[in-house]
Amino acid sequence: MLTGHHLIAGQWVAGQDTFASSPATGDSFSFAVGTPAHVDAAARAAEAAFPIYGALPREARAQFLEEIAAQIDARGDAITAHGSAETGLPDARLVGERGRTTGQLRLFAAHIHKDGFLDLRQDAALPDRAPLPRPDIRMIQQPIGPIAVFGASNFPLAFSVMGGDSASALAAGCPVVVKGHSAHPATSEIVAQAVLAAIEELGLPKGVFSLVQDGRRDVGEALVQHPLINAVGFTGSLTGGRALFNLCAARPSPIPFFGELGSVNPMFILTQALAARGAVIATGWAGSLTMGAGQFCTNPGVGVVVDGPKVDGFIASLIAALEPVLPQTMLTDGIADAYRAGAARMAHAGARPVLERPAEGRRASPYVYQVTGAEWLANAHLAEEVFGPLALLIRAKDTAEMLQIAHALQGQLTCTLHLDAGDTAQAQSLMPVLSRKAGRVLANGFPTGVEVCDAMVHGGPYPASTNFGATSVGSLSIRRWLRPVSYQNMPPELLPEALRSL
Repeated sequence: MLTGHHLIAGQWVAGQDTFASSPATGDSFSFAVGTPAHVDAAARAAEAAFPIYGALPREARAQFLEEIAAQIDARGDAITAHGSAETGLPDARLVGERGRTTGQLRLFAAHIHKDGFLDLRQDAALPDRAPLPRPDIRMIQQPIGPIAVFGASNFPLAFSVMGGDSASALAAGCPVVVKGHSAHPATSEIVAQAVLAAIEELGLPKGVFSLVQDGRRDVGEALVQHPLINAVGFTGSLTGGRALFNLCAARPSPIPFFGELGSVNPMFILTQALAARGAVIATGWAGSLTMGAGQFCTNPGVGVVVDGPKVDGFIASLIAALEPVLPQTMLTDGIADAYRAGAARMAHAGARPVLERPAEGRRASPYVYQVTGAEWLANAHLAEEVFGPLALLIRAKDTAEMLQIAHALQGQLTCTLHLDAGDTAQAQSLMPVLSRKAGRVLANGFPTGVEVCDAMVHGGPYPASTNFGATSVGSLSIRRWLRPVSYQNMPPELLPEALRSL
């Protein structure tokens, strides 16, 4: 059952004001509006929990992550029902996303059993070294303290209450304060219930996790500026993320802001691949573009080709694959409005329509536009992300201009090469550029779908993310919430346990 309240230090806390959810289908529910006072209570509880939780053996934290996963699975039907009603996402998508969410919890549990994530190092003492002896120095990664996490609109599970940011922070030993997203407050509360059940089952300090439901702008500001918060995880818009990033930097004690903000995820379709299998690539692009109504941060919104006789056929194949796609429900009315505004902005910037099938209300249909390479290079607005199933095809005049386009890209989450054997030289000229522009470079695939594993990087240079050295997906994401500490000539009984056996 839903309480409609915040979860703060193990208690369901009401608020003076409420807001009504805006589901795609079904009944609306009332939820407490978050306030800076709720944020303060949650942050103080997190700080009180940190000395206990941060010092737990890794085995205990791993057990906690596994118990959260089990409690989420036990509530699977309720999560799917509320998530589908609130977001309009199909049941199968929610079931798959729940599997990804619990899978990454279990992956992190397995990962922190290993010493590798602590980056243990030792320089043994050299007492006889001349001209000066060397002390014994040992290093370990230590948790940094309470973390703030902002739930994302487009992933009610995998990037929200117990998504990658929260799961990795808990794996690192850091308590978490989550600001829920107004797009799916019921789903958020059910997941929070699962976390509370895990806390109670294992007897952990209640302040290790809190959920403050969405509030006014001052709630997010209070969260990133709270002196007891040590870092922030965020997935959302460039505008909102940059504003929070600036607040983090302006604090008396600045803190890291790990924001994943936006990307057009360009695909470079090389000459031989276009000639040999353009129709197949076009069909694949259509499927990736419209998956989940295009509401993925890795949605491939831009395709780049060298202009020639095969391009018109490629466009025809793309249109043929997109025309049967029915209007899809978007996550919120605001996202649908922003999608239509983005399409209008694209047309105003000079992009020529290839396919325009507007939809009304909360629904969206795909748009396709095209420009020349010179037009794209001359207008920065054409490089801006449009969140939804909108594609822009850039027709470069030659390989040199394609390379110029690659150099002009802003930071991206992904860049993709579609190539055949005859395209190797063309691809080799692009690879050094694309590797600098993106956190993940793909060959002959589509970027929607981010594998949760040890080697994954989901991040990239700004504005794809605010920290190009980090990832928000995969086991490496845990490192965001750790800091290196060296111990010099420390008696063994005072060392962290993992350092004693070096």
